[in-house]
Amino acid sequence: MRTSQITRKTSETEVTLSLNIDGRGQNTIDTGIGFFDHMLELFAKHGKFDLRLQCKGDTHVDAHHSIEDIGICLGTAFSEAIGDAKGIYRYANITLPMDEALVLCAIDISGRSHLTFDVALPDRAVGTMDTELFEEFMQAFVRKSGITVHIRKLAGKNTHHILEACFKALARALHAALTIDDNFKDEIPSTKGTLI
Repeated sequence: MRTSQITRKTSETEVTLSLNIDGRGQNTIDTGIGFFDHMLELFAKHGKFDLRLQCKGDTHVDAHHSIEDIGICLGTAFSEAIGDAKGIYRYANITLPMDEALVLCAIDISGRSHLTFDVALPDRAVGTMDTELFEEFMQAFVRKSGITVHIRKLAGKNTHHILEACFKALARALHAALTIDDNFKDEIPSTKGTLI
């Protein structure tokens, strides 16, 4: 089983998280930010990741510290759970529709952090959450996970639909890239012999 447990406590947030990337999409998520809970629930369900996550943050200030620290913890958890990456397919991409929205996500479990987030969002907020914080979350996740992620909006007018497509696409691309290739389950998918 590829699993990880993370606890992070700062003067701004307290995050506890457990992850099983070989799960069934079961999740219990409480970030204190309703729309973000919804996105992470979709992420867990569509990636088939078992995810337990709780965050107590200074949301009386705003959601920024909570969102960023959750990205840090989730990225760290993926990095730990992936380990040496033996046998994984490594690369994956998906073009995912959500009603009028269409999002492309391509990833490389490379050991190298890179994010291209080319997603124009029509609204500045969904529910109580500033939409600019989604790129902050993705940046923190990518930085700590060591994954190359490209997310590009191809179409979309409804901010909720666009973001939902982003999270579902990321989840499904990660699931595909992290799947073990039984024909090469003892090999690291790199000519260097390492992804770190």
